[in-house]
Amino acid sequence: MPATRTTLRRSLATAAASSLLAVALTACGYGSQAEEDDTENLSAGGEKLSADTVKIGYFPNLTHATALVGIQEGLIAKELGGTTVKPSTFNAGPSEIEALNAGSIDIGFIGPSPAVNGYSKSKGQSLRIIGGSASGGVKLVVDPKKIKTLDDLRGKKIATPQLGNTQDVAFLNWISEKGWKVDAQSGKGDVSVVRSDNKVTPDAFRSGSLDGAWVPEPTASKLVAEGGKVLLDESTLWPDDKFVITNIIVSQKFLSEHPDVVEAVLRGTVNTNKWINANRDEAKASANAALEELSGKALPAEVLDPAWESIRITDDPLAATLEAQAGHAVKAGLLEEPDLRGIYDLKPLNKILKAAGRPEVADAGLGVK
Repeated sequence: MPATRTTLRRSLATAAASSLLAVALTACGYGSQAEEDDTENLSAGGEKLSADTVKIGYFPNLTHATALVGIQEGLIAKELGGTTVKPSTFNAGPSEIEALNAGSIDIGFIGPSPAVNGYSKSKGQSLRIIGGSASGGVKLVVDPKKIKTLDDLRGKKIATPQLGNTQDVAFLNWISEKGWKVDAQSGKGDVSVVRSDNKVTPDAFRSGSLDGAWVPEPTASKLVAEGGKVLLDESTLWPDDKFVITNIIVSQKFLSEHPDVVEAVLRGTVNTNKWINANRDEAKASANAALEELSGKALPAEVLDPAWESIRITDDPLAATLEAQAGHAVKAGLLEEPDLRGIYDLKPLNKILKAAGRPEVADAGLGVK
């Protein structure tokens, strides 16, 4: 257990000893069953919340560090009082969207492409983006024996995680801007785009069946550990080196029925992001401990350290970059022109930021009216 978790939990225990309310909170913390009494759903602010449970989905991935750390350290549960956090993990965006639509989760951490696809397919009825979580953490890693410059990618086999996923769209757009041609569906063309699960990509790279990959962390750093070289960091392609890699979404039904719970979760994520950015080393250790708990294996330092350094944790959803990413998917023929008006509801987040004396974040004109 990282030292920071011990310190935090001791401080929570001290608070519990000095306050009847805090006793109620710790008695109903993460993973516990809620009891039916008047104090059960008291939030950290002393108000009774409207739901006994909030189901949160995320990936066991460093780009979902807000969820990893916020749940691991109890920073989200702390804001929810007696409302129990029930976490679920996913390995692909479409399955998380399906879970949100089915009511299996209420709130999720997810990449921009599945969020856009989910909103578009439901004709604007399924979800809202309510906050940001992470920027960056995507790299093009290649076999330096086969590829020495970006122009050398022509004719090579380069992996992306999934057809139409965020990295796949980004790579197809980069290829297009180079003036090269690739059929988006088949991946065949001037570059062979191979859709490969992040779990198997390092083995395929090691065997030589892949020449490189455009992938998120920590897969990128795993490839470097296998002898790969970072040829391009995607952040360099974006204004101010920022682009959204992880958003926070909520089902519109849950947002409508339990706005107080949504706001409490957002307070937890804002506090988590603040703690991560102020305590980068401790937060890195906490995220790795969470990954070990979820997968049974911690990341080695040679993978963890460079991966963590390339990810920026942020409350800002970087809405303009999501709109640009959607445009890239349209250009690649993977998405019909979507109507993204109303995809954002940043009012709860901006209320929290304003109360903390921090600047509000923008929705690029795509927010609810």
